Amino acid sequence: MIVAQASTDRAFFQWDWVLAHWSELGEQTVEHLFLTGTSVAIGLVISAALAAIALRWSSTFGPIIGVGGVLYSVPSLALFALLVPFTGLTSRTTAIIPLVTYTILILVRNMVAGIRSVPAEVVEAAQGMGLRRRQVFMKVEVPLALPTFFAGLRITTVTIVGLVTVTALLGFGGLGQFILNGFRKSIVFPTEIIVGMVASVLLAMVLDFALLQAQRVTTPWLRRPRS
Repeated sequence: MIVAQASTDRAFFQWDWVLAHWSELGEQTVEHLFLTGTSVAIGLVISAALAAIALRWSSTFGPIIGVGGVLYSVPSLALFALLVPFTGLTSRTTAIIPLVTYTILILVRNMVAGIRSVPAEVVEAAQGMGLRRRQVFMKVEVPLALPTFFAGLRITTVTIVGLVTVTALLGFGGLGQFILNGFRKSIVFPTEIIVGMVASVLLAMVLDFALLQAQRVTTPWLRRPRS
């Protein structure tokens, strides 16, 4: 009876709570951005190295993607639990390592697919103009593969934004901390759940839009009208 009375006395969503916790919302957003940016940046470096190996020795592509697929399918909570004895429960390393593993499959696949999608005749034409293999890679293949690269990066970033919320269980959840707190008292106060959920979605949308604009800047030829 007490719980039922409390639930009817409070509005479903309380704007006054949002205003009172506005600074905390900003702090958790920064934390969320830090975990997302760090994980994606580390994942980019690792994935670039693995993609280079796969392009140099094509027989390694299957095993690399296979391992990446296994890592991608492991539940994040299981990875957190496995890492706690080694990196500690309250360490950001415990949160970042599993997040990095979820970037590898998508990024490596798109990097390799982007380079392989460059037409052979374009590569041959560049070589015929006197460009060396490294110059062809940097000046021809990489620019033409950028749309595929960015597609993978956008998917990865949005995925990591969502996964970062789970790290609230370790005390480093960013916006996920609101969801966790709201869940603990969701019967009478769902505001925190809504704030965490909506803020996470908005953050993912903003980052996706920013990456789309970065793609447009780095691939101006795709915006040129066809005659």
